[in-house]
Amino acid sequence: MSERYKAFDAEAPYFTTFTLVEWLHLFDIEESATILVDSLKYCVKNKGLLIFGYCIMPSHVHLIVQSSTNPLGSTFRDLKKFTSSEIIRVIKSNELFLEHLNIFQDKAESIKRNKYVKVWLDGYHPEIIYSNKFFFQKLNYIHNNPVAAGLVSVPEDYYYNSARNYAGLNAPLEIK
Repeated sequence: MSERYKAFDAEAPYFTTFTLVEWLHLFDIEESATILVDSLKYCVKNKGLLIFGYCIMPSHVHLIVQSSTNPLGSTFRDLKKFTSSEIIRVIKSNELFLEHLNIFQDKAESIKRNKYVKVWLDGYHPEIIYSNKFFFQKLNYIHNNPVAAGLVSVPEDYYYNSARNYAGLNAPLEIK
């Protein structure tokens, strides 16, 4: 992995993105989105993750996060490992999504590491938040992602989006 995409400053917030292989749409399935939300809640409670902004799109996740107690890389490695196994469990129980399992298995076969499935693309692409201006630029990008994708007309209408938190609406995750 490039040195450019590692979180070195434990005291700084980062804009991060992680994506499902082949940009598969799984987080538009409530059970899969709940797995990710619950995993992020676990990381907040047990790994010191602070969430300042988020958007869980159907195929990827954007976050503005910080953790001074655990390295972001290990936090996201563990989160992705756990969510992978849980997502596979959900897929196996729903015939409509078995083709996704085949894609995950094919992706695992194409890498050298001995894996049964590969659900997530490698990395989490951290970009340090170096100013308030950059923070709000990334936060606006996150909030407007579902609008740009044509999923909603205003950001706070998208349930898995911290725009709801900032608007004082019910939301799946708490932010700092």
